[in-house]
Amino acid sequence: MASLSKVLVVTLKPELKVKFTQALKGDAHTLPLLAWQFVIIKVSEKEKVIDPVLAFARDDIIYFYQVICVNPENIKFINLRMITVPYQLLQIHWMNPRTLVALDTCEKCHVIDVMSSEELEVMDISDVQLVYSSSYFKSLSTGGNVSKALAYAGEHSCYQSMMTFNGQLLLLGMKSIHVMSLRNWKERIDILVKTQQYEEALKLALSFYENQAKAIIGLPGNKDKRCFIIEEKMLNILFEYVDISMKSNCPEHGKIEELERHYQTVVPVCVNYCLLLKRIDILFSNIYKQFSDDIIAKGQFLECLEPYILNDQLTSVTPLIMRNFIDQYRSKGLLQNVEACIVHLNVASLDLHQIVLLCWEYGLYDAIIYVYNKGMDDFSTPLEQLLLKLRQAIDTGKQLTDDHIKLGNKLLVYISCCLAGRAYPIGDIPENLMSKVKDSVFECTTCLHTSDHDLDEPSYPHLMSLLKFNTREFLNVLALAFEEPEFNTEEGCKRQRVVDILLKIMVENIGFAPSQIGMLFTFLARQMARHENTIHVKQGLFEQVLEFLCAPEDDSRHEERQQALLELVNAGGLEGCDDGRVLVLAEQAQFYRVSELLYEKRREFNKILSCYWRDMARKHQAFSYISNIMRSKLYTDSEKKAVQQEALLHLEELITIDSWKTAKLVISGFTISLGDIVKQLNDNKEILFKFLDGVFKYRESSGSALHAQKQVQVEPSIHELYIDLMCQFKPNCVYTYILAADGYRLEETLKICQKNNNSEAIAFLLEKTGDAQGAFNIILENLEKKLCSLLKFLKEGDNSDEFKQKVSLLFSEADIDTIVIIQLCQRSCRKLDEKDREKLWFPLLEVMMSSQRKLNEAIDQDYIQKFKGLTRQVLVSMMGHIALPAILHTLMQDRTYSSGKFGEFKDLLLGMLDTYNYEKTLLNTCNRLLNHDLHKQMQELQRTANKGILQIYSECHICKRQFNPHSDSEQVIMFRCEHSYHSRCLEAQGGCHIVDGEEFWVCHMCNKTNRRSLSSGRFNRQPSVTSSEAQARRAYKEVHIDPQQQLAFDNLRRIQKSSSRFAILDELQKARNQPRQSRSVSLSQNKQFQLKLRPPPSSEDT
Repeated sequence: MASLSKVLVVTLKPELKVKFTQALKGDAHTLPLLAWQFVIIKVSEKEKVIDPVLAFARDDIIYFYQVICVNPENIKFINLRMITVPYQLLQIHWMNPRTLVALDTCEKCHVIDVMSSEELEVMDISDVQLVYSSSYFKSLSTGGNVSKALAYAGEHSCYQSMMTFNGQLLLLGMKSIHVMSLRNWKERIDILVKTQQYEEALKLALSFYENQAKAIIGLPGNKDKRCFIIEEKMLNILFEYVDISMKSNCPEHGKIEELERHYQTVVPVCVNYCLLLKRIDILFSNIYKQFSDDIIAKGQFLECLEPYILNDQLTSVTPLIMRNFIDQYRSKGLLQNVEACIVHLNVASLDLHQIVLLCWEYGLYDAIIYVYNKGMDDFSTPLEQLLLKLRQAIDTGKQLTDDHIKLGNKLLVYISCCLAGRAYPIGDIPENLMSKVKDSVFECTTCLHTSDHDLDEPSYPHLMSLLKFNTREFLNVLALAFEEPEFNTEEGCKRQRVVDILLKIMVENIGFAPSQIGMLFTFLARQMARHENTIHVKQGLFEQVLEFLCAPEDDSRHEERQQALLELVNAGGLEGCDDGRVLVLAEQAQFYRVSELLYEKRREFNKILSCYWRDMARKHQAFSYISNIMRSKLYTDSEKKAVQQEALLHLEELITIDSWKTAKLVISGFTISLGDIVKQLNDNKEILFKFLDGVFKYRESSGSALHAQKQVQVEPSIHELYIDLMCQFKPNCVYTYILAADGYRLEETLKICQKNNNSEAIAFLLEKTGDAQGAFNIILENLEKKLCSLLKFLKEGDNSDEFKQKVSLLFSEADIDTIVIIQLCQRSCRKLDEKDREKLWFPLLEVMMSSQRKLNEAIDQDYIQKFKGLTRQVLVSMMGHIALPAILHTLMQDRTYSSGKFGEFKDLLLGMLDTYNYEKTLLNTCNRLLNHDLHKQMQELQRTANKGILQIYSECHICKRQFNPHSDSEQVIMFRCEHSYHSRCLEAQGGCHIVDGEEFWVCHMCNKTNRRSLSSGRFNRQPSVTSSEAQARRAYKEVHIDPQQQLAFDNLRRIQKSSSRFAILDELQKARNQPRQSRSVSLSQNKQFQLKLRPPPSSEDT
């Protein structure tokens, strides 16, 4: 039974007793729900029990409890699960032991699988018009004598309107009774088939087959019988699906691509379900026969088999299918895919004769090996035949093709797998065949002659072919094979036999490169070290190989021979040879890496340096090697000193390699001064310059002007020596360098530049020393020379493209020099008067105008305009520094502008007038701003002085006595800082000062913090003076500012702020963005003239 708050299970006999209670919580207008059902419960893998299960619910939670009745006294309730649904419940009922039906407040039936808590189906039954029994819960027939909670909860009661019986759901409606039931498994599938949802039907049937479906009805309990029934149903669906797909659902019109897409959807479904059902016979008979009627469907069917074969889901096919499969892929040129599939198939299902012929015809080597190995247990025949094919390709003497290289690599892997007991390309060799396979492959590889050899066949042809194909990899295969138990016998006869054969093939015969010989002896040295007393090689052979590799007259394959010797040394193959002799031979052969290794064993680290800088490929590594030696703690001080001495002895070689790294090494790694290095390199000026260039580049990279402590400190004399050498070897870089550098002395550097006649640097240094006129003369002279060269070239040139490019370059150079000299004049004008400024600007103007005077009409007008543009640039720049009448007077006296039409220099004059008006307007505006600021400050001062003072304190801040407002004799002094004092108290504290016969009072509290500063100022009391000095002071009265006035000015500066002058200028500058007037109209004639601020000329402080 259940109430609105709990569920109770009560026994009636033999006594009334409560066995189980469970609290129920939920919404107030929901009722409790109960439902019983006997359910098969799996206790273990083999044991099942049938026990009643109580399902009770309220609101949106359903509880399931198993009831175990051992006897009337022993009843247990076990909680199985709890389901929370996203809706409110009206009723629940069991349909069968695995399915529950729940009705929600929206009158929707939900079919729920109890085991998985999965909702299987939802059905709307609002059309039923379900009958609710709310009147009974409200007891309307007896006057409604029920509680309000029960009446409220029973608003939607339908206990008797929904019932289940024998797997059917009965619903009581207002006008009818509805019966619903769950479909059995066959009906559920048939509905999908009827709507031609074949894939969904097969998916549902498969879930029945795998016992993963929910709410299964109608299937027998026996698993085998159930699977047989479902399998037959699925096959029938597949037949129908294929038949419809080939007829009615097949596109009748369209391109072949549409048919291919159609069958790409249909065929995989059939193949997949046949494989899942393990009915390959049906797949390759009935279904394949139907698809074979259409050539496109047939091709798609055969191509669909490939992924299943590669994933080992399909391991056997019929010979007919295999033949058609091969033909299909052969027609598309995809025989490599066929090879990949063959090695995954069961050989017993294949036509071996057909497969072997096909593989040999198209070079499917993996498939050949697989068929021989799996089908005939023959591991040597494919190896022998494929080695013969490889040898024929090598004997031609031509470069191997990609197919031959692929064949050789496959053979190396195949031999390695067989000697290691693994199958090729996948799997393992059976245990009973492993020993036989290893022996047969070894004998085949090391055979003296082939079975059908002729008289010209060399000894050991297979070994020679493999060695010539890839010596290193074949030796690696042998190294792996030597680790197998068959080779690790006490006698080691197999291993020694292989070594003897290798020596006979590679040492006694010709045709192998030095690198290959080196690989062999490296391999032998490693194997001898690993397998002691089982491999024996004459020591004389190693010495013979050493001399062969180090032959100085042989310059071919130098790197191969060095690498071979290096590997031989590392493998310990030359332990019986004298290291000194090996070192001499390595030095003669220029094997620097070998020499390094031998020097390192002898701890002669200083001699290793020469191995680096003599090796063109590793010369840059010398610096890191030296740095590691000097920083490491693994080397003694004497060894480090020897390395440093060796590096200093060959310092020129290091500088030639990299001057920056050499400078870094000397500065940060060696204990030697730069001065000593300079003395050492003084005989070779070019090398010295490269070294100093590296020094100063390293100095710039190690620090900056902001972090000067990190920069390398260099003596000025060395700095000046570097500049002197730069003037000799890189004169064009001197000006750029001294412009940004510091640390040199001006006078000495100027003398160096004058000695080397570097005009740009001289001009810069003269300006820096204050001789602006001297710098100006030098730059002006250079400009004049370039203008003369330009004029001469213009008069002699033609209109070719080369001429135009040269003229453009000359004009660019002249323009750059003009800008440089203009900037020099602008910087210098700040320190000069009007007369001295004219001495700068007018010679420059004269040079520009004299160049224009030399122009004639034969020169292109574009070039003449460019000359005038240079002159205009000079005039515009000098207007801010030279009076306008003086400029006009100079222009009018020049014959270039004094003659001719007014239009020729109209723009120039109007530009000058615009500049004049602009500066005039700017001056007037500045005056107005200053007057405005002064007037505003005076107003603020007057307003502050006239402002009244409010008395806040009623006592004196010095004596702390109250003020007496009724006393006429007591005078009170009040300040704007709101402090108040008795006049006599303030006077006693020195707060009264008499200046020019007038009294000035100072606040004692505010002035207390400033007494220390005031004591050292002009109000400080002077020490006692003589009477004559006192009389002299009384005769002369110094006028000074009163402390109170000073305090007022301080307060005024602190609290009074006017508008920023920059803000006012910014408002005036807004007019610059407006479009300018035509050049034919003067700025002075524009009525809407506004101020356009021009930035001051760029300058550099000297």
